[in-house]
Amino acid sequence: MAKLPKKFQFIDLSDYGRPAGSWIAKRFQYTSITPIHVTTMFIISGLIAIGFMLNEYYITAAFFIILKSILDAADGELSRLKNTPSYVGRYYDSIADILLNFCFLSVFCYISEGSVIYMLIAFIGIQLQGTVYNYYYVILRNSVNGDSTSRIIEDSAPKALKGESQYMVNIFYKIYDILYISFDKIIFYMDKKARYSPPFPKWFMTLVSIYGLGFQLLIMAFMLVFKLHEFVIPFFIIYSVFIFVFVGLRILLLKSQ
Repeated sequence: MAKLPKKFQFIDLSDYGRPAGSWIAKRFQYTSITPIHVTTMFIISGLIAIGFMLNEYYITAAFFIILKSILDAADGELSRLKNTPSYVGRYYDSIADILLNFCFLSVFCYISEGSVIYMLIAFIGIQLQGTVYNYYYVILRNSVNGDSTSRIIEDSAPKALKGESQYMVNIFYKIYDILYISFDKIIFYMDKKARYSPPFPKWFMTLVSIYGLGFQLLIMAFMLVFKLHEFVIPFFIIYSVFIFVFVGLRILLLKSQ
């Protein structure tokens, strides 16, 4: 099920796992398996990938990284199929993503005997990249009556949805806020007026989708397969330059009303 009305759907280069994720979600639609179970599965897949990386089974590790990306698409699809939107699930997914990203880069640093400082810079870069993509994507979804589980500004715990506990929403929101607040604020202050812009054109969203988590993981998997793991950290540091390109494009070409 799409997050956007058909009129506004674009080629999302980070969402290559959606067809397989939808297939998996449909298999689970009428079972007791919940979206949170599927999120836990992608955490396990990511940890398995890390285990194979540490043991130099790079192609197998790449497979589990891609599987993680597919399952990451499947949990949201399952939530929409079961009609069980959840803030707990949304925050759990995001918390898992940022922690796995840190673990992936830590392992790349270890197996390439790289600098911890550069690894931390790459981690900050990756998170800012993903924040740019998510910021514009959430703005688009909210402006055209698409999926609204994610909010443009996460400045307080939302009201719990049907079937979930406000207490748990508050806890997961707090963890999410601690992990993401600095990245969210940086991108927000870089382009405060983006939320007042007309719906972004498809070409712009397709360009920005190279910063989506799925595409980032695809790059990691590709570099593992071709034994380029020592270049992953410097690549993502340099890759961060496009943050300024995308924000500049939005400000200069897609002006707010």
